[in-house]
Amino acid sequence: MDLGLKDRVYVVTGATRGLGNAAARELVADGAKVVVTGRDEKSVAEAASELGPDAVGVAADNADPEAAGRLIATARERFGRFDGVLISVGGPPPGFAADTTDEQWQAAFESVFLGAVRLARTAAAELADGGVIGFVLSGSVHEPIPGLTISNGLRPGLAGFAKSLADELGPRGIRVVGLLPGRVDTDRVRELDGLSADPEATRAAAESRIPLRRYGAPEEFGRASAFLLSPAASYITGVMLPVDGGVRHGF
Repeated sequence: MDLGLKDRVYVVTGATRGLGNAAARELVADGAKVVVTGRDEKSVAEAASELGPDAVGVAADNADPEAAGRLIATARERFGRFDGVLISVGGPPPGFAADTTDEQWQAAFESVFLGAVRLARTAAAELADGGVIGFVLSGSVHEPIPGLTISNGLRPGLAGFAKSLADELGPRGIRVVGLLPGRVDTDRVRELDGLSADPEATRAAAESRIPLRRYGAPEEFGRASAFLLSPAASYITGVMLPVDGGVRHGF
């Protein structure tokens, strides 16, 4: 199936590893060009180099108010157009409600929430008919994940923002979508599993609750992302797509 991605240009944040990187890889594999970002300059350069000539890396922090405009300007300057953005940010530090500090909440809000809102708002002003804004969120949008209190507080709010934005931008032909990854085999998930006394038992227990009985592969998430960002999904907006092996049973 041709997704219609050839020569389309996307900004993908948090793309030096994990889910953002998986999405960037699939976009490039299907013919798109990408601006990949992350906070560490060396990691960004390495990620862009691995993706090849259809990628450019820009070191940027989502919490920086100037980052959004700079990323979109880079897309236009390097590739001549801007068709969409996939906003993927690293997860906030784990912790329970009684353990998290004001400083942790503030830092996460600036990066995970406000940074994402700012980038989406800037992109909305720059996109034309056929453009798309995607958010990488979490299954915590529907159900809190034990030990991830800050993420549980911020991700549902971003989902609400995304749905509001979809209604507002729909008349302009701009789509807004969200992806809700479950247990995908990334460094982040392995780090979280490693917090338990017995990581292998933790993984086995988690897989037993997944209908497909396994963690997802990053490339599976990447393919779902590429589809939702592509013209092939041109009549899909305002949705939150679980990519979780069947854990989410609701409609």
